[in-house]
Amino acid sequence: MKNFNYTRATTIEDAVDRSSQAILIAGGTNLVDRMKVFLDQPTQVVDISRLDLKKIENTENGLRLGALVTNTQVADFPLVRQNYPILSRAILAGASQQIRNVATVGGNLMQRTRCPYYYDTAFGCNKREPESGCPAATGINRMHAIFGASDKCVAVNPSDMCVALAALDAVVEVEGIEGRRQIPFSEFHRLPGNQPERDTVLEDGEIITAVILPANINAKSGVYLKLRDRASYSFALISVAAILDIDDNKIRDARITLGGVAHKPWRTQEAEQFLVGKAVDETLFQQAADLALRNAQPLQHNKFKVEMSKRAIRRALMVSANGGGIA
Repeated sequence: MKNFNYTRATTIEDAVDRSSQAILIAGGTNLVDRMKVFLDQPTQVVDISRLDLKKIENTENGLRLGALVTNTQVADFPLVRQNYPILSRAILAGASQQIRNVATVGGNLMQRTRCPYYYDTAFGCNKREPESGCPAATGINRMHAIFGASDKCVAVNPSDMCVALAALDAVVEVEGIEGRRQIPFSEFHRLPGNQPERDTVLEDGEIITAVILPANINAKSGVYLKLRDRASYSFALISVAAILDIDDNKIRDARITLGGVAHKPWRTQEAEQFLVGKAVDETLFQQAADLALRNAQPLQHNKFKVEMSKRAIRRALMVSANGGGIA
């Protein structure tokens, strides 16, 4: 880790003004790891952890999570557990309790891939240094993307929380030099395309101030299913966030989002639309799973993710149809 100047932002406006020339730090659970291995070598680090962004507020538009609320606070908050249990379950499936105690909502959205080629500076990496290559595309790519990749990058987003937020149609509130704007969660993270170094649509001088969970969604049956190599403190091989809104055995609304399969949480909207209006049935869930994976493009070492994803989708939908709970 190289020497850097450390200062604290006193207001949101102060943080916005400094954000284009410095790296912002809150919990630091991902940033510090990257600085230790010289992936980030800032000369200026601005601490925003004392800003007034630590509230969870129930508003007429939904539940507003301040960007500096910790993952533990979100997971334990009564209204999250009551109305958005899928989010609580996704958070508790990630990291360790100690990390969740300091990791923040905004930081979770901004964390970068855990692709080993990205972390190993002995290799070129287009995400780290544009036009230096993507060794994962032809290397060991068991953990990598089966959707939305490009010849520039096949990395996946590592977040559990973001998979649930995508299924919930959350909204990201940001503050910048040009003022405040809201970004639908489905549009916040980018696919790699020709610019894999850009993970999000944030502009220079913009910071996350809140995430809003919409009020007009029945998410109480939400299920988060995470499949990984070991039972704890491990990133997903694949994960599924599934929500079914059922009335009189008919599906009124369906949400299915996959994690561990793309550069961003992957909503399977075709499969969701296929389910709406139909009667609950295990065969129907299998058909939806097949539909969700029909355009997958696995790499040499991750073909197993296709069948694993199908089975996980079917399982998550079955549990959601029975009221939710542990998958």
